Formats: sequence, structure tokens, C-alpha cells
Amino acid sequence: MNQVENLITQHLDIWTQATEAKSTAGRGTRGKINLLGIQKLRELILEMAVRGLLVPQDPNDEPASDLLKKIAAEKAQLIKDGKIKKTKPLPEITDDEKPFELPKGWEWAYLPNVCFYNVGKTPSTKNSAFWTESPDGFPWISIADLNHDSTVQATSKKITIEAVDKVFKSEPASKGSILMSFKLTVGKVSILEMDAYHNEAIISINCFKGFNNKYLFKVLPERANSGNSKRAIMGYTLNSSSLSALLIPVPPTEEQARIVAKVDELMALCDALETQTLDSIATHQTLVETLLGNLVNPDNSADSHQAWLLIEQHFDVLFTTEHSIDTLKQTILQLAVMGKLVPQDPNDEPASELLKKIATEKAQLIKNGKIKKSKPLPPITEDEKPFDLPNGWKWVRLGNCGIGFTGKTPSTKNAAFFNGDVPFIGPGQITPYKELLDAEKFLTEVGVNESVEALPNDILMVCIGGSIGKSIKVEKRLSFNQQINSIRPIMLDANYLDFSLSSDSFQEALLEKATGSATPIINRGKWEELIVSLPPKQEQTRIVAKVNQLMTLCDQIKTQLQTAQHTQAQLAQSITQEALQ
Repeated sequence: MNQVENLITQHLDIWTQATEAKSTAGRGTRGKINLLGIQKLRELILEMAVRGLLVPQDPNDEPASDLLKKIAAEKAQLIKDGKIKKTKPLPEITDDEKPFELPKGWEWAYLPNVCFYNVGKTPSTKNSAFWTESPDGFPWISIADLNHDSTVQATSKKITIEAVDKVFKSEPASKGSILMSFKLTVGKVSILEMDAYHNEAIISINCFKGFNNKYLFKVLPERANSGNSKRAIMGYTLNSSSLSALLIPVPPTEEQARIVAKVDELMALCDALETQTLDSIATHQTLVETLLGNLVNPDNSADSHQAWLLIEQHFDVLFTTEHSIDTLKQTILQLAVMGKLVPQDPNDEPASELLKKIATEKAQLIKNGKIKKSKPLPPITEDEKPFDLPNGWKWVRLGNCGIGFTGKTPSTKNAAFFNGDVPFIGPGQITPYKELLDAEKFLTEVGVNESVEALPNDILMVCIGGSIGKSIKVEKRLSFNQQINSIRPIMLDANYLDFSLSSDSFQEALLEKATGSATPIINRGKWEELIVSLPPKQEQTRIVAKVNQLMTLCDQIKTQLQTAQHTQAQLAQSITQEALQ
């Protein structure tokens, strides 16, 4: 077992445990975890490859200096034969320009001294004679068609023979060529699986004899993004000068083949580690969701106590990812609205009495002209109730919990409405994390009169588009647009109602009632018909206190987890640096 394989196996826990959550919104795990350690391991393998640290050198190999002499002779003959264009002579590579020391038998060379390449073109998109959807068209490649570290087998666009004759005036890049982006997305590489043309942000590369095409394919992205004296940086643009100044480490021909074989072997190991890690994460999350699901499953109410005891016994191994902690948070909210989070007190005034008081208060507001009389909401049927409630609780339609509003955008043509002091928000300011982002627009008092005002303790919910269901409790006065509905609670604990609207049962009902698949939407009428569970007022207070306590604990666990993940990432970085010294 060589140095690199020892490095992988001895620090396997570091490579697989150094992870980062991409997103905590939504269900599922794959695609939401960034495997930082394995990503760092892949980078280390390529870095060791270009430094000659991946495979041992063989003193019997022909040195790279001899290879470069043969390439220079071949290049001169191709120029003489008119097969490639003569390039501007490049200066000697100084010691200061060399990024690192190479093994004996290796040499540094400029990119044009190991391969020849061509920059593509884009025919005018305004000329329909240049473009075709016919199968007989010539494939034309853009950066979007490139599959990094893989192949290009098809293109989204094709050009005509007229574009070939009038724009390119040359043969296409041949099958087997390396394609590399060198503008904006620098260093994205693919192998061409057919003859094709490409745009001006891509170069097609072919190596001279003795220089392994697969070796260049593997090391080129690292060199393009590491740069040299010209410092090429990801997200920037290389040009003809900086392309020609890219320094490539040149091993002997035989060693190039050994490096390619070893990189392939180790990358396959990384693939296996990645699959194993993601499978383990997915299995872990399934276990968490199953156990927590038993707590909130209305059909398993008799077993909920034992389910929670099981979770408590294995808490330290269950809640080890950010996603599992977020799932726990959702479970806490669902237990809260099901009446399973705190014990009931038979001395509490029942929710039925609270509903009578709310109805009386609402009637008085209508009588005083403070709000308009609305159409009575239909009675709640048994089929609508997702679970049974404890004694003293009641199901209630959202519209009967308070006063509902739909937002409005003042005319943007009237300058008197904007540039005031009152924040004006849309769905983009309401985040899945119950945080309100800073408003991008502000209304004057005149503008507020043309919009809809939200006051502290009002609850806003996005009711259209991909953000449907996101909600927030208002902390300070603001206005909001027509993509948001609000409810102003009457005699209810606003925090409890906010928890209710965030619970899984309410969110599922919301999506079920929404119309439109591509852009789901629910109007205020249907929104106010959705039902929420209502505990006695005193129990609402106890629930809010318990939820806040448990959410704080969850946040503390997540902070500790993030600190541990940061430490793992630093360890991976440290191991990488030590390996390259």
C-alpha cells in the first residue's frame, strides 16, 4: 500500500465525516449534503499527481527533457506542413515562475509546448441560415454542453453547412479532443465523443506525440485554476496570453500512463466512499424520520410513549446531522398542535369558550366599522380532521381565529408611495428559517394606505409559487404585497398560531388545497378555510414556553454540530497540506 492509500485509509473518518449542509429546506437528504472531506481528497489526489507524489519514479524512463525535444521537432514539422499555425516564441521559464519543485526527470513546459489548441466561434444567432434542428446539422458546443471530468456525446444546438463555410472555414474539432472552458467557468473539461464545433469560450486541445491525452485531461483543470505568474482564477476569464502562459508539469511518457492509472484507481475509491457516505446519511435520516414519525402518527397514539423512550435512549446517535435536527424541530411543532407536548389541565377554560369570546369580539369590530363583515365559513366535517384532539381542544377554521388580509402593491408609477420609512416585503424576504430579510423597498404613509399594513403579532404566509407555505410572525410594522396573506389573531397566542401554520399537518393541507402544479397558489378564501387545532388559552401559553425551550436546545445542538463539522473540515485541510510538504 503506497503513501496515498495510507493517507486515505488512516484518515477515513476525516474524509467521510467532513460534511456541510447545502440546504435544510424540504425533504430528502441526497443533494443537500456537501461532502467536503471527499471533495478535498479528490483535490489532494490531483495535486499529488501534478507534483510527482502519486506514483514512484523509474530511473529507466526516458526523461521529460528528451520528450520535449521530440515534441518541438514534431511541432516544427506540423507548422512546416501547414497543419498548425506558427505561434509566438515563448520565453524561458524562470525559477521564480515555477509553482513548485518537480521530481528528477520531470520538466515544466508552457501549454502550447505540449499540445495545440483552437478557439471556437459563435455564428450570428440572428441569421437563421446558420442554425438548424435537422439531424444532418453539425454539433455545436457551448459551456452548458460540457460535462466536467466526463464526455460530451450530444449538443443542444447544431449549425448548418453554411455556418461551417462562412464562419468557421475549418474542420471540426475531432473525436477524442479535450474541450476546456476558459471564460467565466474556467477549467471545465470534457472529452469530445464526436466531431464537433464549439464556441469562443472553449478551446479544443490535442496533444503532441508522447504527451498522454488522459494525463493532460486530469491535470489541466488544476493548472488552469491554480494559475502561474498570470494567476488564473475560477470565475474569471483566461485569454490567449494567459492560456499560452499556463505551466504544465511534464513527467516522462511512461510515468504519465502510471499516473493516469493511479488517479483512475483512487477516484474510483472516492466514488465508492461518496456513495457509501451518502447511503449512510440517507439510511440514518430514514431511521430518524421513522422513529419521529411514530410520535406523531395518529394511528400509533398508544405507542407514542415507548417511541419517545426509544428516541431518548439513542438521542446521541440519532441527531448527528443538521437535517435530523430540523426533522426533530418539525416533530416538536407537530406534537405541539396535537396536544402531545405538554399535559392538559382539566381546570383550563375549554377552547369552546375561547371561540365564543373570539366570535363576540369579531362581531363588535364589525359593528364598530373596524372590519368588514365576511361570508360565514362552513362547519368543519369529520373528514377534514387529520387527528383526534385532547379534551378541551377544538378544531377551528383559520379565518375564525382572527382578521385576514391579502397584501397589495401600490402603483410603482406614483413616486409619492415609495422611499418612505415603512418596509414593504414580498415572498423573498420570508425565509424558511423564520427570519425576515431586510426589505428592498419602503413605503410612505400614503403608500401604506394604498397597500396593506401588518402589525406586531400578525402572521404572514406566502400563498403562491415555490415559496408557498413560508410564514413569519411580524415583529414590527410593515406592508406586504399580493403574494402574501396575513392573519391578525384575536385573543389567541400569536406564537402558538405561528407554530400551527408551520406544522406538517397544516402545510400538507395547504398544498392539497392549492391549485396549479407549476406555480401552486391558494387564494385567501380557501386559505382561511384551512383548519388549525385550538387548545385552551392557558395551555397555549404552556405549549409556547415548551416549544421555545426545545427549539433553543435544538439550536444549541446544531451549533455544536456545525462547530464539529468545521473542525473536521480544518482537519481535512491540515492533512492535505501535510501531504504536500
